Amino acid sequence: MAKFFLKKKIGDRIVNGHPWVFANELGDSEGDYSAGDIVEVYSSNGSFVGKGYVNQASQIRIRLMSRDKSEVIDDAFFYRRIENAWKYRQQIGYVENCRLVFGEADDMPALIIDKFNDYFVIQTLALGIDKWKTAITDAVQKIFKPKGIYERNDVPVRELEGLQQQKGFLSAPFDTNIILNENGLKFHVDIENGQKTGYFLDQQDNRRAIQHIAAGADVLEAFCYTGTFSLHAAHYGAKSVLGLDISGAAIDTARRNTVLNNYEHICKFDCVNAFDVLKQWVKDGKRYDVVMLDPPAFTKSRETIQKAITGYKEINLRGMKLTKPGGFLVTASCTNLVPPQMFLEIIEMAAKDAKRKLRQVAWNTQASDHPVLWHVPSTQYLKFLIVQVL
Repeated sequence: MAKFFLKKKIGDRIVNGHPWVFANELGDSEGDYSAGDIVEVYSSNGSFVGKGYVNQASQIRIRLMSRDKSEVIDDAFFYRRIENAWKYRQQIGYVENCRLVFGEADDMPALIIDKFNDYFVIQTLALGIDKWKTAITDAVQKIFKPKGIYERNDVPVRELEGLQQQKGFLSAPFDTNIILNENGLKFHVDIENGQKTGYFLDQQDNRRAIQHIAAGADVLEAFCYTGTFSLHAAHYGAKSVLGLDISGAAIDTARRNTVLNNYEHICKFDCVNAFDVLKQWVKDGKRYDVVMLDPPAFTKSRETIQKAITGYKEINLRGMKLTKPGGFLVTASCTNLVPPQMFLEIIEMAAKDAKRKLRQVAWNTQASDHPVLWHVPSTQYLKFLIVQVL
């Protein structure tokens, strides 16, 4: 097994628990290796740091999976890790639908497994984890005996690892349009063509957080996707709900979800550009009791971070202006490059420009089945805020 040594004065971040070793942090190496192989990492003085997979084509040269020198990374390793991940989810109450494996937070970097009741969606986002895809699939089969497993590797980040984008069945074929239950509601999920793995499990706890503010309210949701927050608002007693999204397919599914839950008399959905509509409705003087904003990530590149900041400020400014005095703004950001403190500062800037005062109601991150691993900031990516707009 090849050995890599960290440069001097480098390693505190890695020794403290971060699993990524960047190319510029490495000094000497010993032994032959191929892309995707398991290798060992040592400090500059020769003490063992960990073992993981290497890819010389990636800026993240090594991703560590174990800090135990005696632990063998083989098929049984992945069985144990997935079994432990499942035990954790059960312990904290996520049984039916959950993110079963959340990459680095479960010591399996670049691996995502989402559980939708008896169906599973797998993403292997780096070469070193992709090589273990068969072992991972076999482990899921043995532990869960699922009705189906689907691969959603149609993501551009794989190309940075020299991998192709692809998707398809990792089990016998099945109907990829399924229905899941969440908080007393039912939702259509398109595993094959929906965004990400088909459904945003990371907001399932936050959707419950709107329970009291939605009661008796006229609600507007921009960037509603398939209407999950909108349907929760109706479920919690909203008087009326209007959802907006630019995707025709998403709006069609939102309307189907409305019928599925018998809320056609409360929920309406329009396929429009939310940015343009919010701007116009501010001019028109429209007002709502609750405004909800859950846009897609505005950037995945540090080069365009300022554009993302401007975008978040603008939509939240419009959201505040559309909120009645004493009403509530529900706003979220899944942009990893916008850390929590920056997001709060953006909201503060928007409030100042809108000449509105804010009173914080809730400040959350993603659901606990997407655990935040201390010393790995990227595992805390979702920001969710509810404020009263005065």
